[in-house]
Amino acid sequence: MSLEEERRYLTEVINTIEQNTGQRPNGWLGPALSETFNTPDLLAELGLTYLCDWCCDDQPFPMHVKQEKMISVPYSIEVNDITLFIVKGLSGPEFYQLLVDQFDVLYEEAATRGGRVMSMGLHPFIVNQPFRHKYLDKALEYITEHDKVWLTTSDEIADWYFERYHDPAVGET
Repeated sequence: MSLEEERRYLTEVINTIEQNTGQRPNGWLGPALSETFNTPDLLAELGLTYLCDWCCDDQPFPMHVKQEKMISVPYSIEVNDITLFIVKGLSGPEFYQLLVDQFDVLYEEAATRGGRVMSMGLHPFIVNQPFRHKYLDKALEYITEHDKVWLTTSDEIADWYFERYHDPAVGET
């Protein structure tokens, strides 16, 4: 797409979401995690403040855009039910163990190095199959039994990061 084609496309998508939900989105997860070099700037131009397309960290980080503010909020392609069940063919018990192992490492790191985001890409038509869903429930039960665990949304993570870290982090780059 040309810059103008992408601008029109993103504007239409964001306006459609707002018209049909009554709320303008704050963040963006592109189809198949796709974007161009212009996407972050265009989304910032349209008032969005975060992207989830960059599967490269377990903490938010600032992104450089031409105007406004933009951060990356963690998203994991590895801890995603499409990747795990459909591509890799994991069983329910393997899914449970993977979630527990992922959590345990991030929880241990967070104790000494600051909070971590454990993103789980879940799709109702995949994980909500009865033979799978009980393992998600079991993993969530394990996770929520731990202290200082925050079950939250990407919007809340972005707000938390902006309130505490964004401006100082940008000043350090």
